[in-house]
Amino acid sequence: MSECCFTDRAAAGRRLGAMVARHLGNFGLDRRPLVLALPRGGVPVAARVAAAVGGDLDLVVARKIGAPGQPELGVGAIAEDGEPVFDHELLAALGLEPRDLSDAVAAERRELTRRIRVYRGDRPAVDVTDRLAIVVDDGVATGVTARAALRWLRSRRAHSLVLAAPVCSREADHSLAADADLVICLERPARFGAVGRFYEDFAQLTDADVREGTALQARADHAMTRRR
Repeated sequence: MSECCFTDRAAAGRRLGAMVARHLGNFGLDRRPLVLALPRGGVPVAARVAAAVGGDLDLVVARKIGAPGQPELGVGAIAEDGEPVFDHELLAALGLEPRDLSDAVAAERRELTRRIRVYRGDRPAVDVTDRLAIVVDDGVATGVTARAALRWLRSRRAHSLVLAAPVCSREADHSLAADADLVICLERPARFGAVGRFYEDFAQLTDADVREGTALQARADHAMTRRR
């Protein structure tokens, strides 16, 4: 049983979308917001957020860099063609330097390249220049993956950046305020642990789920445009 209140990612996304929509008036938008899912788990959440705010759905692909012998402990991350971003306090606590992660960085960059090819094909990354970009994940633990994505988007001249997730650790919520113009989390539990603890259904998603999730939203957007 989960420790928090989300049945699954779709339900979490609907609740999150309602909260994000309430905040968008602060940005004075003159065009549709861009909702960028962090795959894989962020895709079903982001699809509901995009529906709630009338946004364009796309992806920003990032990969966590795990600690040696502890692959689930994120000590860094890379996003798209950006440089690695490291949690230097965590590295220091583990007695590590960025150079100690060179093999892990190379492996994650190869996987990042593979995923971009599978998810996007020959299509280039979405142009975020002068747009409000809402980065969505299913949960934020250390925040290092989200930070890599936000910094990459900032380097691509996004106008404003929002990070939105159903559940965030309090530490990540605080630290990511330096990289996002606004952080939106529904829940900030005192004790965090793994993201999956806060969902009743936290099924692992596949590359096919990512492709299908973004394709369904694209078809829905096309149908809505034709009705207007």
